[in-house]
Amino acid sequence: MEQYTVTGMSCAACSTRVEKAVAKVDGVTSCSVSLLTNSMGVEGSAAAGDIIKAVEDAGYEAAVKGKNVDTAASTGQSANEEMLKDHETPVLKQRLWASIGFLLVLMYFSMGHMMWNWPIPGFFQDNHVAMGLLQLILTTIIMVINQKFFVNGYKSLFHGAPNMDTLVALGSTAAFVYSTYALFAMTGAQVKGDMDAVMSYMHEFYFESAAMILTLITVGKMLEARSKGRTTNALKSLMKLAPKTATVLRSGVETEVPIGEVQKGDVFVVRPGENIPVDGIIIEGNSAINESALTGESIPVDKAVGDGVSAATLNQSGFLKCEAVRVGEDTTLSQIIQMVSDAAATKAPIAKVADKVSGVFVPVVIALAVITILVWLVAGQSIGFALARGISVLVISCPCALGLATPVAIMVGNGMGAKHGIMFKNAVSLEEAGKMDIVALDKTGTITNGEPKVTDMIPAGGIGEAELLQYAFALEQKSEHPLARAILDYGKSTGVKALEVSDFAALPGNGLSAVYDQAELLGGNFTFISSKTQVPEEIRKQSEKLAEAGKTPLFFARGGELLGIIAVADVMKEDSPQAVKELQHMGIKVVMLTGDNERTAKAIGAQAGVDQVIAGVLPDGKESVIRSLKKQGKVAMVGDGINDAPALTRADIGIAIGAGTDIAIDAADVVLMKSRLSDVPAAIRLSRATLRNIHENLFWAFIYNVIGIPLAAGLWIPLFQWELNPMFGAAAMSLSSFCVVTNALRLNLFKMYDAGRDKLKKSKKKVEDVKMKKTMKIEGMMCGHCEARVKKCLEGLAQVDEAVVSHEAGTAVVTLNAEVDNAVLKETVEAQDYKVVSVE
Repeated sequence: MEQYTVTGMSCAACSTRVEKAVAKVDGVTSCSVSLLTNSMGVEGSAAAGDIIKAVEDAGYEAAVKGKNVDTAASTGQSANEEMLKDHETPVLKQRLWASIGFLLVLMYFSMGHMMWNWPIPGFFQDNHVAMGLLQLILTTIIMVINQKFFVNGYKSLFHGAPNMDTLVALGSTAAFVYSTYALFAMTGAQVKGDMDAVMSYMHEFYFESAAMILTLITVGKMLEARSKGRTTNALKSLMKLAPKTATVLRSGVETEVPIGEVQKGDVFVVRPGENIPVDGIIIEGNSAINESALTGESIPVDKAVGDGVSAATLNQSGFLKCEAVRVGEDTTLSQIIQMVSDAAATKAPIAKVADKVSGVFVPVVIALAVITILVWLVAGQSIGFALARGISVLVISCPCALGLATPVAIMVGNGMGAKHGIMFKNAVSLEEAGKMDIVALDKTGTITNGEPKVTDMIPAGGIGEAELLQYAFALEQKSEHPLARAILDYGKSTGVKALEVSDFAALPGNGLSAVYDQAELLGGNFTFISSKTQVPEEIRKQSEKLAEAGKTPLFFARGGELLGIIAVADVMKEDSPQAVKELQHMGIKVVMLTGDNERTAKAIGAQAGVDQVIAGVLPDGKESVIRSLKKQGKVAMVGDGINDAPALTRADIGIAIGAGTDIAIDAADVVLMKSRLSDVPAAIRLSRATLRNIHENLFWAFIYNVIGIPLAAGLWIPLFQWELNPMFGAAAMSLSSFCVVTNALRLNLFKMYDAGRDKLKKSKKKVEDVKMKKTMKIEGMMCGHCEARVKKCLEGLAQVDEAVVSHEAGTAVVTLNAEVDNAVLKETVEAQDYKVVSVE
């Protein structure tokens, strides 16, 4: 997505016009304009020059946005940071104070003297023309101060795309022009000596209304600008984290250079208390790194040689020497900033309704204002009365509130997520995440830590735990098996003495052997060890219990005698059971996917508390499982590995664990920087809160106009004598946008980790287990015993609920709870020495 800054927009009608203009450019596949950040995201092959020309032809200005957050190190200001800087509020504040100064004088003369007889200089006593001229001059000054409304408003009108400025400009112009006419008519009457006509025309002055409209709209604009600035605070704070300089080693000498000059492969040093300048790998030293800037996790993480470090994280204790691996736009921080920025430049589906309304809103309001004036004139009212009603319709109508209802909530919600390490890649993912019916969790690295740990030690009779561990450590230190690392890590943590072994060999059948002190050391599974030595019944039963609990029992023997069992397991993350429970309380079905055998999978699934376990899923089979689950409702897939990428893409919402692979993160819609499963319900909770806030904003924006426009038009005058002064209409218009933005800012107070207020999602579709059937044609079955063998092997698959086998028909009708590859079914049956002809 190529991003541009767009200037000159004042309301939703403007952004809609820009979108339509750019969408017509050849090569543009999609365009999304954000009124909130004055930015535009464009996808496609169109040239930047063509896009900018289209924007300019529509009456606005555009420029390609600088993407690199580090290139402006020399000035200490990034392009994105400069773009988000609040340039609008200071200008509006100056305009407002100047307007108020002249407005107070105008109000003193026009209303203070006329209504409450406040004293005025003798020159103006009974000199109504002089009084009128003074009001005209003061109003003209205020109109010049706020000329931007007229320049933008009429410019948009002449381009055939009237906006909010057009409404303000037309309203204040109408009031000013009619008042000027009344002034000249009054002057003529005074020359003729017709004092009754003079006094009549005095009451037709709307100079103060024209001035008040401009001043009140400026008040609203300033409040809106300040509030809009606060919605991007999270993004601004992320940008401020970007370090400006780095200390690199050049010819062995430490040299401080601007961050933009650091190249991949450079060696840089970081002292305690300094921020890491770019992403790198530690090549010397160790330290505790505070990563809260990126992950929201305040507890420091210990780092040593070989570990990765990220830009903007804080080195708290030791001296580090690192090699730069990702610089500039490639750093984790830059990618986070780009992700949040891209999300702000995209539109949520719900915004389309408001956009459609905004596109026709202003022309309709202008038409209503004209109709209002004509109706009151036909009804016999004076021109001044009819004009006041028309002006009220123009100035009370607010397309801005409609246009801001969605993007301000999206920006605040996105910022809240970023602050807690939850990154939504676009507005669609933020809106859709809360609508999920099912969450599918990959087991390894998502529910569990993804690293096997020693969980139990069961020494044989006469053997101590220390002796068992010492021999196991000696045997496993030369093994490359993943489970060996668990024993080695555990041994190192307990300070076990390393014994030197010889003749090490990895044997077929999951076994290891070596020689120590002329005695053979053996290690492996039950089948391997039981073939080499006798295993007591009690030890065997204990190993079965460990296996049923999802653990892997490793047996060790020395000199033909059993030493004992060391159980290893991929330990569950501490927060996983609670996270699963929270998802279930939110009305979401939780499914666990794993390649483990059914017994291990069900044991882990029971510990986690998931609703359904799908075991034996091959790496390339996760995508087909997700496709099956989508038949039940909307599915979110949570994973971290390369083999999760297809499933993450297939799911309605893909959620990648931040510590996972870059491929998984690229394929996902939401990225969890902290790698904690509790962030999944938090992300869904935040999505629901944001969507609720958008609904509130849209409701008030629509209701405001539905109530305000009829009131301004004078619809209730015949019934209740409710008459709206144009000044109060302008005040209401000013406050409407401010209220919408303020309501969105309430999201900053939302507690996304508080499960106390969770509500069950109202699902249109009842989530049930997947039920599919496949018919297998099998040759070689001769009797009921054959049927039983085939039935048993098929029902041993986790995805199979039932297998109805007939040796007479030569078929097996398999009922599935999840998609399973035909090759898996075929291999399972053919392993029993039967031939599978087809699977349908």
